Amino acid sequence: MSNRHTLTFTALPEHIDVMGHVNNAVWVQWMEALAVAHWEAVAPPEHQAAYVWVVTRHEIDYRGNIGEGESVTAETFIPHAPSGARFDRCVEFRDGRGKVIVAAKTTWALLDRASGRLLRVPADVAAPFLPEAS
Repeated sequence: MSNRHTLTFTALPEHIDVMGHVNNAVWVQWMEALAVAHWEAVAPPEHQAAYVWVVTRHEIDYRGNIGEGESVTAETFIPHAPSGARFDRCVEFRDGRGKVIVAAKTTWALLDRASGRLLRVPADVAAPFLPEAS
């Protein structure tokens, strides 16, 4: 099982700001969509039913942008094991030339879906998302 997940996003007219490129808020929406897609693709149904993730922090480097009709390939991965309830997720968006134009590290926290309480990330929840042992 791969600990990386990839999606392609295409800039539509509603994604474009006054500067003629994808608005910064849209990049954050795409980061969330990619993270959710990764969770839904990898986590077993019982984990998806029991837990929910919320963002506690974003660090984003904007190094380029795309315009309407252009696409980016987004890849997400978890660089290391969780710390308590928190789990960092990295995202890189590459343009058609393969250049990273937006890079981010987002910290997510795990909540118990039923109670809404913060939980330490169980090892079996984290394992499918972690880099494979060398």
